[in-house]
Amino acid sequence: MIRLFAAVAIPGDIAEVLARRQQDLAGARWRPAESLHITLRFVGDIAENQADDLDAELAIIGGAPFEIVLSGAGSFGDGPDIRGVWAGVEENQALRRLAAACETAARRAGLKSAARAWRPHLTLAYLHRPDPARVAAWIQAHNLLKSPPFMVSGFGLYSTRRTDQGSVYRLERAYRLA
Repeated sequence: MIRLFAAVAIPGDIAEVLARRQQDLAGARWRPAESLHITLRFVGDIAENQADDLDAELAIIGGAPFEIVLSGAGSFGDGPDIRGVWAGVEENQALRRLAAACETAARRAGLKSAARAWRPHLTLAYLHRPDPARVAAWIQAHNLLKSPPFMVSGFGLYSTRRTDQGSVYRLERAYRLA
């Protein structure tokens, strides 16, 4: 079994700017710059042969490169159930089409439909029982976040492995948009 997801990686210069915002929130497990991404389709644990089928389906996704902009900040969950903080992504039809194509690829590979509706975001930190007032203050301090536009010229299929320090991601396959 292998745990997979399809995602757009964040360029190093954008990740560096985001890293400067990763502070002032007690108990946050900040994601390292090399792990920052926008998930297109979470797959979860699947058999190796099904991963091969998914790879084949993702490899035929077409589309032209496009630009996206990160914008705003928020959290997963409410009150005592807040699980993390994220940077948002400005509405972008090309990104939505790419996520939809990844969903279609997953279905053609025999996977069930995604459990949740897709909402583009970039997870900055995971939280465990944070003070909701501190999370709200952090979001307020960063809700005007806006990155320069950056080009998405491809996406990847990543594996994930859980460790005591958090999840570790590895690029398994890269796919270019032409």
